[in-house]
Amino acid sequence: MRRMSRRLVIPIVVVAVVTAASYLYLSYGHSNARALQVFSWFRDKDSRPDLMMQAGTRCNEASFIFPTDGLIGFLWDDSFRFGHRHQGIDIFGGQGVGVTRVIAAYPGYLSRLPDWKSSVIVRVPDDPLHPARQIWLYYTHMADKDGQSYISSEFPTGTTDTWIEAGTTLGYQGNYSGDPFNPVGVHLHFSIVESDLLGRFKNELDIENTIDPSQYLGLPLNGRENPSEIPTCEEVWVGHIEGRLGFG
Repeated sequence: MRRMSRRLVIPIVVVAVVTAASYLYLSYGHSNARALQVFSWFRDKDSRPDLMMQAGTRCNEASFIFPTDGLIGFLWDDSFRFGHRHQGIDIFGGQGVGVTRVIAAYPGYLSRLPDWKSSVIVRVPDDPLHPARQIWLYYTHMADKDGQSYISSEFPTGTTDTWIEAGTTLGYQGNYSGDPFNPVGVHLHFSIVESDLLGRFKNELDIENTIDPSQYLGLPLNGRENPSEIPTCEEVWVGHIEGRLGFG
């Protein structure tokens, strides 16, 4: 009986290890190494202050300024589960809901649909990297788990094509997922969305309708090209915008 038990132990352990490895692979795919760093940060958010980005920072003379304070946890084209590809970047402020400010990364025309509790989208008529095309900047999760919005009162539901400057306060990070019993971690999801032929934004849930934000923010934000490192700035250009944004 004991001998039979020993024979069974090894296969059971192997199955458990394979199952765990398969879960990690299917959940995080090519970004396992970076995901482990992110999970380690979640356990002790004060452990790596060097990984925290600052709102208003312009990295490596990029076109966009950084839209919020926090750690860039997940990147464009990261894989969280089998068949899923992340459409933007997730920035975790490390604070509670309604605390970490979200600002506009680039000037444009802001809209908020009547049923949007946690999201705004900004139309940029001239893409700074491709001036002949229009793009949209999408900001979401700015509400608590029950749908209490943390979007600035300047942008009530139904707002359409209101001009904003870079650095304008849009709201604050939240954890809204649409399901109060399954909130997400407190963060900002930011993505760049393509226009359709009629000048409307495409469905952001499909990564094929979004654009790799790396060049726009001056950071390695492509999950397939950066499988192991949490992005941070190599060169920071903030002096010329500190006064206007109120940082310093």
